[in-house]
Amino acid sequence: MTTVTKIKKGFDIKLIGEAEKTIKDLVTDQFAIKPTDFIGVFPKMLVKEGDLVKAGTPLFKDKYRDNIVFAAQVSGKVKEIKRGAKRVLLEIKIEADGKDEAIDFKAEDPKSLDREKVIKKLLDSGIWPFIRQRPYSVIANPADKPKAIFISTFDTAPLAPDYDLIVHGHGEEFQTGINALSKLTEGKIHLNIDANATHSKVFTNSKGVEINQFSGPHPTGNVGVQINKIDPINKGEVIWYLYPQDVLAIGRLFLTGKFDATRVIALTGSEVLRPAYYKTKIGAAITPLIKGNVSAAEKRFISGNVLTGTKIDLDSYLGFYHSQVTVIPEGNYYELFGWALPGLNKLSVSRSFPSFLFKNKKYRLDTNYHGGERAYVMTGEFEKVFPFDIYPMQLIKAIIVEDIDLMENLGIYEVDEEDFALCEVIDTSKTNIQEIVRKGLDLMRKEMS
Repeated sequence: MTTVTKIKKGFDIKLIGEAEKTIKDLVTDQFAIKPTDFIGVFPKMLVKEGDLVKAGTPLFKDKYRDNIVFAAQVSGKVKEIKRGAKRVLLEIKIEADGKDEAIDFKAEDPKSLDREKVIKKLLDSGIWPFIRQRPYSVIANPADKPKAIFISTFDTAPLAPDYDLIVHGHGEEFQTGINALSKLTEGKIHLNIDANATHSKVFTNSKGVEINQFSGPHPTGNVGVQINKIDPINKGEVIWYLYPQDVLAIGRLFLTGKFDATRVIALTGSEVLRPAYYKTKIGAAITPLIKGNVSAAEKRFISGNVLTGTKIDLDSYLGFYHSQVTVIPEGNYYELFGWALPGLNKLSVSRSFPSFLFKNKKYRLDTNYHGGERAYVMTGEFEKVFPFDIYPMQLIKAIIVEDIDLMENLGIYEVDEEDFALCEVIDTSKTNIQEIVRKGLDLMRKEMS
């Protein structure tokens, strides 16, 4: 019987606006790939405006790892190549033609291929960027040999999508994806499931994996927490990770020979009138998703969840790695003596407000900071929501002063910015902790390369 790993430290933020368990088709012909979604990638364009593309056509490649290409997710025309300050590449916009044409990379059984051929197919098709590594949470280096591969099949972030629903009925694609991944490591493939949920047979019937059960509050669903509890990363070691829809994309490549960028996303949040799941492609425009389906209040649109997602505009596009769009109220207001009010509708992690007595209460939270940036103070609160055997406050301070040796000793290789999201929520100093952690990871990657 599989042992359950119980995580005690953490906190579940319950929000209004969970998606209804129905999957609808999203009709749009506007898509984009955003190079800013890929950490450490310096894009070199391979197409120009007006070019015709098919699904799988290379759009750009990494300047310093030219075997890693990023492909079009639909067939159509390159509508615009958008650049920002200093000509930074922001978006490659594609107008789909509705023909669903795709480059044929040939269907093959991954069991009959060696490691090099599997990697080559993943690279040529543009699917390789789905595979990321720890440490640093960057696209994996094909030349590395990871000691293990991790797949987290559940997400504990607020209003997170239900992967059991998404993969239901796609057992063949998922197993084929697992078969391909098994060629990439001599170690184990860890398939991590929620011990308290009803599991899809797609997960429980998977072969060639080690199934691990986890229970506990957020961030139990974070792959970093799961790695820390099962197979911690030491200096010089590499672990690769990905998510269920990424595995499906890999499986479809080997079954059909085509890059299938299909993605089911959850439209969530208190400002959404009819939260639901939508079937579309990676990088879909969000305008048709939310048009006529949000409240009249001033809103914040987020690609991803409220803790780690990216703020986007109404005319923007879904992030490459995101399976969720969240819409919440903006917090552009000042609150007089807010700390002195009863706070029955305020989320309380430290029990400052009596709302903590209502454990199942769901909240309509906005983006207000409820205070300004101030000096760090030792409260001991971070340790209550941070399940790693790491001193979070000390690590943050080491990153700020760029003490590389101390960062190593305090466990920088084991964490990612998403692991500090709850620390950022409860931070009395109101600092952008995730941004600080990302700068620390980028510094370590630069120094270690």
